[in-house]
This record gives sequence, C-alpha cells and structure tokens, in this order.
Amino acid sequence: MASSMPTILSTTTTIIFVFLLLLQSAVSKQHFLSDPDPDPDPDPTNTISDCTNRWIHIRRLPSQFNHDLLSNCSQYPLFFDFCPYLPNHGLGLKTHSRSHSWFRTDTFMLELIFHRRMLEYPCLTPDPDLANAVYLPYYAGIDALRYLYGPDVNASTEHGLELFRFVRDDNPHIWARHEGHDHFLVMARSAWDFSQSLDNDPPTWGTSFLQLPEFYNVTALTLEVSAWPWQEQAIPYTTSFHPPSLAFLESWIRRARRSRRSILMLFAGGGGVSATPNIRRSIRNECENDNSTQSLGGYEKMCEVVDCSNGACEHDPIRYMRPMLEATFCLQPPGDTPTRRSTFDSILAGCIPVFFEDSSAKLQYKWHLPEEEYGEFSVYIPKEEVVFRGLRILDVLVGIPRTRVKRMREKVLELMPRVVYRRHESSLGLRTKKDAFDIAIEGTLQRIKSRLKEVAICSSRKCRGLDYLFLNLVINLLPIFW
Repeated sequence: MASSMPTILSTTTTIIFVFLLLLQSAVSKQHFLSDPDPDPDPDPTNTISDCTNRWIHIRRLPSQFNHDLLSNCSQYPLFFDFCPYLPNHGLGLKTHSRSHSWFRTDTFMLELIFHRRMLEYPCLTPDPDLANAVYLPYYAGIDALRYLYGPDVNASTEHGLELFRFVRDDNPHIWARHEGHDHFLVMARSAWDFSQSLDNDPPTWGTSFLQLPEFYNVTALTLEVSAWPWQEQAIPYTTSFHPPSLAFLESWIRRARRSRRSILMLFAGGGGVSATPNIRRSIRNECENDNSTQSLGGYEKMCEVVDCSNGACEHDPIRYMRPMLEATFCLQPPGDTPTRRSTFDSILAGCIPVFFEDSSAKLQYKWHLPEEEYGEFSVYIPKEEVVFRGLRILDVLVGIPRTRVKRMREKVLELMPRVVYRRHESSLGLRTKKDAFDIAIEGTLQRIKSRLKEVAICSSRKCRGLDYLFLNLVINLLPIFW
C-alpha cells in the first residue's frame, strides 16, 4: 500500500491540476477586482535588524500531519470538495488572469497559508534550545474533518492524541523543556469545533482537541475563541486579498478611500428567513420594508442585502466586494457563531462594521483590532434592542454625523493592513507594514513569554493545579481592572 501511494497522489494531483486549469479558463467575469496600476515600491531597507526574543523553531512533523491530509480534499461528501482551493499554498486560484492580489481563498485554508509564511519568517532557528517559541505545522482543522464529517465521527475524543505521542517521543527534550508552554499551532476553525467535552456520551458536535490535558499548555491560534479561552487566541479570517507588494496594497487603499458611497447600510450574508425572532430576520425585514423614496443624507439607497445563502459568496469576492465599496456601513450580525469573515471583508472595502454583540469582534481579535479603539472604527447596536424593542438600525446610522463617519472610515482604512494576509514571497517594501500574520506572531511570542514567566513564578512557589490557574487569571485580568 505504501509503495503505491506516490502513484495515487501523482494521478490525483494531475487530475486536480487539469480541473483547475479548466475552471480558471472558464472564468469570464468582468475585471472588477483587477489591480489598479500601482506606484513602484519605495526603495526598501532591511526590515529585520534584531531577532532577540523572536526566535522560532519549526518542529519537523511527518507529512501525515500536514501535506498528506490534502490528498483527501474531495473525500468528505458532507463537507465540500476543497481541492480547488489548494493552489498557491492555500490562497486558491486567482479571480482572473490579470489579478495580482485577488484569489478565491477559502477560510479553512489558513493553516496552509500560515505554514507557507512561517517558512519565510526571518528569525527561524534549527536549534530548539535557542528558540523562544516552537511552531507545530499541523493542519488541525483539515485533520478534524474525518472526526466532524468522516469515518471517525464517533472517535472525536482521540483527535490530537497521535500528534501528542509524536511530539512527546520524537526528540523528547523539545517538548519536555517547557511541557509544551512554548509550542503553538494554527487551527483554522472556531475553537468551539475543538471543544467537545471528553465526557460526552454519545459524542456531540466537535472534536476534543482543546479539551485534552496533553495540549492544555499549547497556544492555539483559532478563528474564534470560546467564552472562556485558555489555550486559544483569535486571529483574523483570511480574505481574498493577498497583495504581493506595498504598491498594490496602497493602490487598493486609495481605491477604497475614493469609492463613492451611495448605500447607507449593507448586509452580505444568509439566514434570517425563519419565523423565530433573531437579528438577521430583523435586518432583512427592515431592508424589505424600507419603502422610502426620499434620499436621506445624499444616499441613493438606504439598505441593500447581498444574499450569500448556501455559500454563494464564499469564493466569489466580486459578488460582495462591489456593493461593500458602495456602502457606508456593513452590518455584522452573529450567525451560527458570533464571528464572521465578512467583518474583515468590510474593513477591506473601507465599509464601517456594525456589530450587535461584543463577542463578534471586540472580545476576539484584541491583537489585531485594539479593544479600546472600537468606537473609532465601528458602531455597536445591542441586538436585543433591535429584535425585541423595535429599534431601527437605519435611525441609529442616519443619526451619526457625517464628520464622524468620515473619521471612522479613515480609521477603518488605517486598520486594513493589520487584517490582511499578504502573499508569500511579497516585496521587501510590503514587509515594512505589519500584516495579520506578523501581528499574530508578535502576539504569540509575547503570550508564550508571559506564560513561561508565570510557570517560573509557580515553580519557585511550588504552586500547582488551581493555584497556577488562579495566578494566570490574576495576571491576565489585572490590566482590565487596573
């Protein structure tokens, strides 16, 4: 069986490649997302001058934990065939042949994108003893599919155990040095998908990776954290925009800045059609019932809905980016979980996000979107006021002065580079601006440094179990009440 695997993979790769070429040639949409002619990159200087406290070691994992998992891309009928989104190290195909920055990127491919970017990280070390952090290139979200949709659905409590046995037994001193406190990985799904209790019988939704005591010390970068995060930290969803140079990034920012905003508010998403009261239904009802022909505040249209039901928008940025560029406010109601990729799409379009729960972003992406700055770039409307007390979203947004709206949009554009994952092998000029990957690495290194300091304090005081948990809570909560 092992000897036939290369042949099988080669045949599969060839079929996928031919399919993707046909798919790309069939794309004949207008070149709406063509990159405007950019200015040349400035003459860059060396962006990395010091690796002190920034060294990272990449653990060598067998391919069964990453690349081999991609060969199963079409084998989960209850999920979807993600083979078309594997090219370009997870960025997917270009939206059209002229594009330099726009791809049909799938959110769940962030593990591949992150892995490729890690290979370019300037402070890598082959010596784990010199490293300040250790990266595990494990495609946890992709491996989770066999537990969520595949043959191992009834063995979800075992997700991660095989990986643990490897990192514990292969060069055991790497793990034993800090008992995993210095290790981190990316999990391109919500933390809820990895948080099923080990005691559930029969199993419910999700795997138990984040519930395993074996990985309790590891830092997990997820798309959304649970209500009481311990291991995990949320990082932005990937969008379809991956600029290769500073010139292309700045060109897009200028385009978003000068875009004419003829729509007051926009909702791009699905749901809201059930009879049960919920925020999405309230949004749809408000948009459908707005029969005003009066132009308020100079807007041609007060509300627009882009129907993204059944995944219609997931891999087609043209479908939602055009109306987002024309809208002043983009509504971000929670769905199955509080967070949405659309939040980052709207920032990319210079469209001011409107949140209805703090857990949709404010309590999630603290590294990338500073919590104290939310009032400068977003609007918050409690969903209960809309759903149960009849508050009209339009009335709230119309009441915001134009001067404040202009300042908020400028803040959104200022934050844009922080939530974009630039393309691998990007220009040195672009590397002068920190992107979502850079900020995630900085936050991870600081988090691991703090954790190791906590461990050292506990070791000196011989505290264990709940003592260590209490100390960690005090250290992390103290700044909130200071």
